[in-house]
Amino acid sequence: MSEETNTADSQAREPQPHEVELTPLADDYSGLRILAVHAHPDDESSKGAATMVAYAQRGARVMVASMTGGQRGDILNQAVAADPAAQRDLPGVRRKEMARAQEAMGIEHRWIGFVDSGLPEGDPLPPLPWGCFATVPLQQAAAPLVRLVRDFKPHVILAYDEMGGYPHPDHIMSHKVAIEAYEKAGDPEAYPNEGESWTVSKIYYDRAFNPDRMKVFHDYLVSVGIESPFARWVAIAQESEEGKQPPVSRHKTTTRIPSADYFPIRDRALLAHASQVDPNGHFFALSPEQQKKVWPWEDYVLAYSRVETQLPECDFAQGINFKDE
Repeated sequence: MSEETNTADSQAREPQPHEVELTPLADDYSGLRILAVHAHPDDESSKGAATMVAYAQRGARVMVASMTGGQRGDILNQAVAADPAAQRDLPGVRRKEMARAQEAMGIEHRWIGFVDSGLPEGDPLPPLPWGCFATVPLQQAAAPLVRLVRDFKPHVILAYDEMGGYPHPDHIMSHKVAIEAYEKAGDPEAYPNEGESWTVSKIYYDRAFNPDRMKVFHDYLVSVGIESPFARWVAIAQESEEGKQPPVSRHKTTTRIPSADYFPIRDRALLAHASQVDPNGHFFALSPEQQKKVWPWEDYVLAYSRVETQLPECDFAQGINFKDE
């Protein structure tokens, strides 16, 4: 795989868990830098958190960029609903939650500063609020991320796919600005006021909503006699296979990062976002030990690469000479 290769269109059959042989990560990633672009605080903990911890604990610098502050989010945990602070200042509460999640994961973090767009509901959908992230022109929205890329100099960007992972306006815009930063941060003529150019080697799409993963979780819970919260997800995925519009991306996994040892830390980071994460919700339907048994990795799509690599991968660093800088 070489310069500017696009792998996101692969239609290969998704390997099943028993068919996957994982290569362990290396012991030392000192010098490697990874930037994960997320829409809201809490997204970093529900999408790829164990992977980020795995690299950070091996010496890599890992940074999360939160494009918005989650200002228009709802309180999704009833145990927090009665908290006066959450009712009075949910954005402030979410900033504190993000700080606790960052500490749990042992990573770096930057607030990019855009305003949450909210998730529009209704038929027809109402217009998005004026000035929110999803309505900002692309170059204006991407400029601070380009500046961060040129400052942090990541070798790898982790992002959402063109559907945003799921079709939230801020997730879709996060995809657009991440691709813009990947494409333009290395061009000295683009964004001339945002620092010296830096060329990113790879950009990956996160696959936290991988339908195959959800089905494995569902089948496991049914097999041990536990009611599965994933039944609806499996049904929707099956409908999409019959020709309807898929609710999530149908990209195929190219890259599996062995990260099961860090599932407990991921769960602590998730629980740090107490206003957004119900401790009795679907994130915790399987224990870390159960997940390690049935799906001991996190899934990604290598969307574009400027370096040679061989698929499938078990390491973002494959093909990157990060030790030689």
